[in-house]
Amino acid sequence: MSEIVVNAEVRKFTKKHAKYARGEGNTPGVYYARGEENIVLQVPAGVINSLVFTSETHVIDLRFPDGNARKAILKDVQFDPISDRPVHFDLQGLKENEKLSIEVPIVLTGGIPKGVRDGGMLQHFIHKLKISCLPKDIPSKIEVNVGAMDINDFVHVSDLDLPNVTITESLGSAIVGVMPPNVTKEAEPTAEEAAATAAAAAEPEVVGKGKKAEEGEAAPEEKEKKGKS
Repeated sequence: MSEIVVNAEVRKFTKKHAKYARGEGNTPGVYYARGEENIVLQVPAGVINSLVFTSETHVIDLRFPDGNARKAILKDVQFDPISDRPVHFDLQGLKENEKLSIEVPIVLTGGIPKGVRDGGMLQHFIHKLKISCLPKDIPSKIEVNVGAMDINDFVHVSDLDLPNVTITESLGSAIVGVMPPNVTKEAEPTAEEAAATAAAAAEPEVVGKGKKAEEGEAAPEEKEKKGKS
């Protein structure tokens, strides 16, 4: 698993200072670890973006101006509901011999699945997998090859082979699948509907009643009226 160096500044734990931090192009956050005091800090917004918007998990080499350093992972991020930019983050400290729970990105490989080329639709259900492991065993990502998947094929959590890792997701959950194409089939008519349709087709069309008056000749009703006058 790759590491990334993050230079952080310690800040005062107040909402006002958090607002100032964002106004200066920084993102406020907090570092915590069992047996240690929390450290409220801030880092440049671009650094947090590179940790959030990625398909890999990184171990963070957190460094402070006084020379102190910590190993951590990005545990949680809060986003602005309008702009969707990170506004606060939590870093969890790593202990060499202490297991931790983490979500690792799932990346699909293998190109376009066979079933998709045959008209199916690829559906990616789980994008991050919940696992538990020691820091040295954290995978940067979990790759799932979908190239040979046919229509109605699925890859489940139970199909994964992750050494030294405990999967805490439901083993029966589907990670990805190739769904059959959506084909709308017209309902077959019932026997009564079929008989009614056949009868309607066999019945001759009635154009009009009575003899049609020749051009220039009065209709029978008009002749009768004239005879009575």
